[in-house]
Amino acid sequence: MKELLIGNGAIARGLYEAGCEIVSSYPGTPSTEITELAAKFDDIYCEWAPNEKVAMEVAFGASLRGKRACCAMKHVGLNVAADPLFTLSYTGVTGGLVICVADDPGMHSSQNEQDSRHYAIAAKVPMLEPSDSKEALEFTKKAFELSEEYDTPVIIKMCTRVAHSQSVVELSERVVPEMKPYEKNMQKYIMMPAMAKKRHPFVEERTQKLTALAETSDLNREEWGTGEIGIITSSTSYQYVKEVFGNEASVLKLGMINPLPVERIKNFASKVKKLYIVEELDGIIEAHVKNLGLQVEGKEMFSNIGEFSQSIVAEAFGKEIPAFDSIETAVPMRPPVMCAGCPHRGMYYVLSKNKITVLGDIGCYTLGAQAPLSALDSTLCMGASVSGLHGFNKAGGKETEGKSVCVIGDSTFMHSGVTGLINIAYNGSNSTVIILDNSITGMTGHQQNPTTGYNIKGDPAAKIDLETLCKAVGINRVRVVDPYNLAECEAAVKEELSVDEPSVIISRRPCVLLKSVKLNPPVKVDRDKCKSCKMCMKLGCPAISMHGGKAEIDKTLCVGCGVCEQLCKFDAILEGGAL
Repeated sequence: MKELLIGNGAIARGLYEAGCEIVSSYPGTPSTEITELAAKFDDIYCEWAPNEKVAMEVAFGASLRGKRACCAMKHVGLNVAADPLFTLSYTGVTGGLVICVADDPGMHSSQNEQDSRHYAIAAKVPMLEPSDSKEALEFTKKAFELSEEYDTPVIIKMCTRVAHSQSVVELSERVVPEMKPYEKNMQKYIMMPAMAKKRHPFVEERTQKLTALAETSDLNREEWGTGEIGIITSSTSYQYVKEVFGNEASVLKLGMINPLPVERIKNFASKVKKLYIVEELDGIIEAHVKNLGLQVEGKEMFSNIGEFSQSIVAEAFGKEIPAFDSIETAVPMRPPVMCAGCPHRGMYYVLSKNKITVLGDIGCYTLGAQAPLSALDSTLCMGASVSGLHGFNKAGGKETEGKSVCVIGDSTFMHSGVTGLINIAYNGSNSTVIILDNSITGMTGHQQNPTTGYNIKGDPAAKIDLETLCKAVGINRVRVVDPYNLAECEAAVKEELSVDEPSVIISRRPCVLLKSVKLNPPVKVDRDKCKSCKMCMKLGCPAISMHGGKAEIDKTLCVGCGVCEQLCKFDAILEGGAL
């Protein structure tokens, strides 16, 4: 049976067919669908973990017990999970353990553009890199086999284009290997120095064995053309090369990206007149090939910034590809903005109005940095707003304490913000933390988290009480405000910044896109009363615009939150039905 699947769906199907039984992840685009789609298989236990480090450790525990397990994350999530990853390379596995990581060349939804291949090299674990959905499914099954045969975690590296593009896959039945019996093995699994020293030689020997495998494995393949041009490539770059050259160029397509073969590459190079490397981001294959003493061109022709395309590859080689019909009418830019009625907008307006320094975090609320609110001063990584505020105030003292806050979402707070809050309480900085609690993990598509009271299946689960948690870690001043109430928000912010102790403000209102949220009728503008002062425009709400010199509300976007009403000094904005 064949089916059209996105790459992430193919990974999920591969987990099912390979007999994987445990999947733990934290949502992050472009990897999120792997776990969401795996959760649709009743034979696989799936969960949302608080963060990627926890997810990888859960997968390790399941593997230790003898079952096949997986964790999935985006590239920056692998940073969070790097601690267990590097030691997992030493311990190896019992049941097969697969780590799915999705890179984001072009930074469509990420704060950096790192290349996860560096992690595979540094941790000395094998990495497979599919170029389409068919390979995503096949490589997932192969990854479990390699994991168990070579006693290693195996990384499958996806990227945005492979994760979200569709191609045909061939489905197979699920095969669950017999669970391996658990046996206590201190020499293998207790990584204190005396044992770890003995495991390092094993890792080096394993790398040699895997390198030998790369020489013959069908994960790597040669596709012979004329012999004039030889191109070594992988992942989506392979697809672009094939579209530009067809069967004209000879191609060494690498599916196992770590470790890379040696003799196979030398043999390929000996059969072509000119050798090129086409790879996105860093020149990792290129560096390996040059270390073999081969003459090759790569990053002289291609940037290590951004994602490639057919056009970029064609232009680099002086080739032409069929042009697509262009749209004659210019399409206006649509920069990402917070939704109409977003509960974060009211709090951001208050912070911006009062010229408060705001250390931001990772989530849809990062869009508060956009004009006209321009509310944020920094965004670094998950949880950094809380820890960063502590350092900012320790450095600034009285000069900054009453003029700075941080903002962090409920899911991000559970991911890595709570430890920063513990640091604030323990080391005593006069810092105000604002938790933007919209009752869901918003940016990645409404996944549940430990504060929502539901698990990945939507079943009732333990619900973390943020107020109690904040008090438990040593914060005495904890209060909840409604971000739709500007006066309440402003009073709370001013009061908490005026006191000489740490505090937490929980700005609580659910995301307007949640199905359970009841929306109010859209507000309306009385054009006779409107004085064109544009105060309402300072919110940056996409439902508000100016037409004919007067404010206008798009009733298809407005959710009747009423925040703009509070800004209009002329009572020109009225509740729905008032006109």
